[in-house]
Amino acid sequence: MQDGPVLILAATIWAYWIGVAVMVVRVRKRTRRLPGVVPEQRLERLMWLVWIPLIIFWLILPSLATTQRHGLFALPELVHTHFGLVMLRWGASLVGVVCLLGTIECWMRMGRNWRMGVVPNQGTELVTDGLYARIRHPIYAFSVLLMLCSVVIVPTILMMTIAIIHVVLMILKARHEERFLLSTHGERYAEYCRRTGRFFPRLISRKA
Repeated sequence: MQDGPVLILAATIWAYWIGVAVMVVRVRKRTRRLPGVVPEQRLERLMWLVWIPLIIFWLILPSLATTQRHGLFALPELVHTHFGLVMLRWGASLVGVVCLLGTIECWMRMGRNWRMGVVPNQGTELVTDGLYARIRHPIYAFSVLLMLCSVVIVPTILMMTIAIIHVVLMILKARHEERFLLSTHGERYAEYCRRTGRFFPRLISRKA
């Protein structure tokens, strides 16, 4: 039996990472440099060692959930029989699509300034319009939300474990990038941080 939310989630996740690959090619053509695909920072190298297998599992777990009826990869039977859970999973699949669309808008807004990681020898401009006017890391925020949607749709121990690791890595990566941008852009970035939130809009701007 085909599971609609899982199919939508799988398509969304694959589209997301294909989009990342497209951005790598686009930025490479515009700048003639790789946009942080190979990490130059020690911390990011360590994170990549965890992230690469995590992404692979994120891509394949939805498909495994639709083919396995029992065992570690299988969906709990309750997700197909409980009306509330059925509706919740469909809602999560639609939110996941919104996350993908929001991410694409952020990619387009960043353009040649988009990077996968910190690249000290590549000068980039600060992007502070659109969603970036309120949130410093909207792409990471959408990624975290998409991962949470994945847990709702595929509520297995493995997906929950991946989600926890992913959220921790997102927080570490965002903080690492902020330290780099602060050292690069100085007071301009400090002021930007005071009026924006990391993953959620800031309700009250911090004073200098």
